Amino acid sequence: MNKNTFTAVQLAKGEVNVYDFGNVKLHAYKTNDLINDEVFIVEKAGKAVILESPCFFDNIEELTAYLNGVEVAGMLVAYHGAGATFLLDVPKYATQNAVEYSENGGGKALITNFTNAFGAIFDDSVHQITNVIGEGKINIGGIDFVIHQTAEAFDVEIPEINAVYTHMLGHDCHSIVAGASHADAIIAQLRDYIAKGYDLILTSHYTPEDLKDAQTKIDYLETLKGIAKKCNDAADFKVEVEKQYPNYSGGNYLDMTAGFFLCLIDYSKFLRRDCPENGQPLFVWRNFDEIYRLLCIFGGRDSFCNCSYYR
Repeated sequence: MNKNTFTAVQLAKGEVNVYDFGNVKLHAYKTNDLINDEVFIVEKAGKAVILESPCFFDNIEELTAYLNGVEVAGMLVAYHGAGATFLLDVPKYATQNAVEYSENGGGKALITNFTNAFGAIFDDSVHQITNVIGEGKINIGGIDFVIHQTAEAFDVEIPEINAVYTHMLGHDCHSIVAGASHADAIIAQLRDYIAKGYDLILTSHYTPEDLKDAQTKIDYLETLKGIAKKCNDAADFKVEVEKQYPNYSGGNYLDMTAGFFLCLIDYSKFLRRDCPENGQPLFVWRNFDEIYRLLCIFGGRDSFCNCSYYR
């Protein structure tokens, strides 16, 4: 399936790109909301399973209307736990770590900050999970999925359409890369996707991508690692990366990546709060349109907070 082979359905705010695989259809809902969310609907034999939830009230209303007449068998709630007024009575599936991420961990912190940033237009209620699932194969509504637990939540394979869902990719924009080791981990994941030959890579902040896009991202990450070895500070790193990728969006993500690679985070760009478990100072990215995760300082080192509250 070519990522550009779809039927576009324009809605009042968002749009849906429908990929027809014969017995199965994939509806990719581009919300056009303030954080560029994507929601995916896998439909087969009159039943549908939702991947992630919209979290702004107007998108919830719009997607609910779009699904009118479709039997929704369940919803997989991985990285986006907010928006619980969407399809209240539909069974919700998640791994235990995804439940903790949305209810008490880093996902909950993001929900709180989005609520502060966007106010009443954002649905901060968290989906109540009815079915806790584990690693491996699961069938929902006659559709097979394969669950792969990650550090924060879980990724999803969809064998019948030869696709995989993960949180983020974005082949032509900057990403938050927490140093060379993190880059290597992403590269390994993307090479695994290429080896498995997926037709589509679905992510929650970008339209469907393909294996060429995965290779583009691998090349980007390798380039970042090479540039980091030649630079003395974060400013030089950012300049060199921007020379290589002048048209990439996500400049705030690049700021953070530069800090991680060169161990120089500019904390003036963060809002301070304290970890509720251990009292360590935490910093949240000021630009809520691009907020991604929390940071914690341990003994002068820059690292992700690893307390149980945020795991």
